Amino acid sequence: MITQPLKKVVLVTGGAGFIGSNFIPYFLENNPDTQLINLDKLTYAGNLANLSEVATNERYHFVAGDICDANLVNELFETWKIDSVIHFAAESHVDNSIENPDSFIKTNIEGTFVLLEAAKKYWLKAPNSSRAGFENARFHHVSTDEVYGSLGSEGFFTEDTAYAPNSPYSASKAASDFLVRSYFHTYGLNVVTSNCSNNYGPKQHDEKLIPTIIRKALSGDSIPIYGDGTNVRDWLYVLDHCKGIAAVFKTGRTGETYAIGGNNEHNNLYIANKICSILDEVQPKANGSYTNQITFVKDRLGHDYRYAIDAAKIKGQLGWKADENFESGIAKTIAWYLNKYQTV
Repeated sequence: MITQPLKKVVLVTGGAGFIGSNFIPYFLENNPDTQLINLDKLTYAGNLANLSEVATNERYHFVAGDICDANLVNELFETWKIDSVIHFAAESHVDNSIENPDSFIKTNIEGTFVLLEAAKKYWLKAPNSSRAGFENARFHHVSTDEVYGSLGSEGFFTEDTAYAPNSPYSASKAASDFLVRSYFHTYGLNVVTSNCSNNYGPKQHDEKLIPTIIRKALSGDSIPIYGDGTNVRDWLYVLDHCKGIAAVFKTGRTGETYAIGGNNEHNNLYIANKICSILDEVQPKANGSYTNQITFVKDRLGHDYRYAIDAAKIKGQLGWKADENFESGIAKTIAWYLNKYQTV
C-alpha cells in the first residue's frame, strides 16, 4: 500500500527493452515518490521477464501498446496525469534497419512525434505557457551517438558535433532528435536529449555483439566478427548509462543535449578475444581456447569505423561519471549471461 503522496507520474516508453529494463528498477528504487508507467509494444526486443523484480511493485504499471497509437498515448496522459516522459522506445538494430527500414521510420520518427504531440497537448495551454500543475513536466529523449556518423582514428563526438547518420537506423534517430529539438524551440516544451555510446550489460538482446560472442562461444559455434574486426566503439556499462539518464532527467538544462560515454574504446576483435579469455578462465573448454571459434564474416553495409564520446559536459555540469571500467563491467556481464544460458 502506498503510504505517501506521489509527486511524479513518469511514462517510460520501451521499458521492457535492454536499457529500459535496467533503468526502471534503478529509478523506482531511487525515486520512492514516483509512479512509473511502462508502455511497450513487446516486439522481439522486449521481454517482461527482465522486469520481474518490479512486477509486483505498486508504483509500477505495465501497458502493452504502441507509441504510434495516438489514441492510446493520449488516453494514458489523461488517465494517469502523466507529468514526465522518458522515451527509450525505438527500433535499434542496424542490420535490421538495412533489411527492413520501414519499421524504423514508423517507430523512431512517427512514434516520437505522437509522444511529443501528447505532451504538448497535455502540458501546455499555449506555446511557452504551461498548464497549472505541469510547470516542471519534462520530456527526456534517449538517443544514440550513431547520429553523428563515423570518426577516423582520432577525435571525439561532442554535443556540438554535426549530424551525419549513415544507416536507416541512425537516420531515423537523428530525425527524432530534431523533432524533439523543434518542440523546445517552437513550443517551449521542456525537453532534454541524451546521446549515448554502445551499451552492454545484463538483459541485452541475444542478437547484439557481446551476448552473441558469449552465446556462440558456449555453444561451440563460430563467433562471427564483421570485416577484419577493427571497428571501434566506446563501451558504456548499462547501469552507468541509467545513472546518466537519471541525472539528465532530473537536473539537465531544458533544451540541452548531453553525450554519455564510457571512455572505454575497444575494437570488435578485442572484445571477442577479451570475452574468450575470461571464459577460458571461468569455464574452460575440454580442448583448446574459445578464441579458436572466432571467425571473420562479410562486413556490414555502411559499417561506421569508430565512435567515441567526450562526456565532459555531463561530468562538469551534472557531476556524472561512469563507475565501471570495461574490465569490471564485462566480468559482471559475462557472469550474468553464464547464468542465463546455462539455466535455459
